[in-house]
Amino acid sequence: MNIVQRTDLILNRCRGRSVLHLGCTNHPYTQDSIDQGMLLHFDIAKVAGELYGFDYDQEGIDTLAVAGVDHLYRADLEKLDEVELDRKFDIIIAGEMIEHLSNPGLFLQGIKRFMTPDSELVITTINAYCAMRFAQYALRGKGGVSEPVHPDHVYYFSYRTLSHLLDRAELDVAEFMFYDIGHEHRPFVPWYFKLINDVSVKISKQTADGVIAVCKLRP
Repeated sequence: MNIVQRTDLILNRCRGRSVLHLGCTNHPYTQDSIDQGMLLHFDIAKVAGELYGFDYDQEGIDTLAVAGVDHLYRADLEKLDEVELDRKFDIIIAGEMIEHLSNPGLFLQGIKRFMTPDSELVITTINAYCAMRFAQYALRGKGGVSEPVHPDHVYYFSYRTLSHLLDRAELDVAEFMFYDIGHEHRPFVPWYFKLINDVSVKISKQTADGVIAVCKLRP
C-alpha cells in the first residue's frame, strides 16, 4: 500500500472521463472554498470529460449554480434511488463524505445504480489511526471532550473496517492506499504537528492522514 496525495490521485483518475462527484459543495464551507481557490469540484471540472455533482445542501448547490456550474442534483446519499438521473459513470468520487453518513451501507448499495462493471468508486476518508490526530488529541483533548474532528463526522474508518464494510456491500477493493496531509493544507498545520506526521509516516505509513479505497462492482 502506497502513500499518495489525495487531490492529485483524484484529478489523475478523473482526467478525460465521465465523473460523478458526491458531496460536491463541500458543505458548509462552499463559499470559503471558492474564495480560497480550494473547491475540489472546480478542479475536477478542469480535467474531466464530463462532470455531474450530487449534494444534499441546496444552498451550496445554488452557490455553485450561480458560479456557472451545471449538472447539479440535490441528493440524499442514503436514498440514491430517488435521484432522477439514469446514467452510468466511468468514475465516482466519494471524497471525505462517507464519515458524515448515518448509514453508509445504504449509500454503498444505492451508488451501484450509477456504475458499470468497469466503473471505479473512489472513497477517501480520514484514517482512524492517524498519528497527527492522536498527538493533537493528547495535547489538546481537555480530558477527552475536545477532539480534532469535523463537527459533522460520525465515523472513523481504517483499512480493516472500510474493507469489511465494502465487502458487505459486495464491492471489491481493487486498490487501497493511504494519503498524506495535502499540499493545500500543509501551510495551515503547525510545524510541530507536521513534524509528528512526517516522522510517523516515514516509520509506519498506516499512521498517515487518511485512507483511499478504489472499488469496483463484484462480478
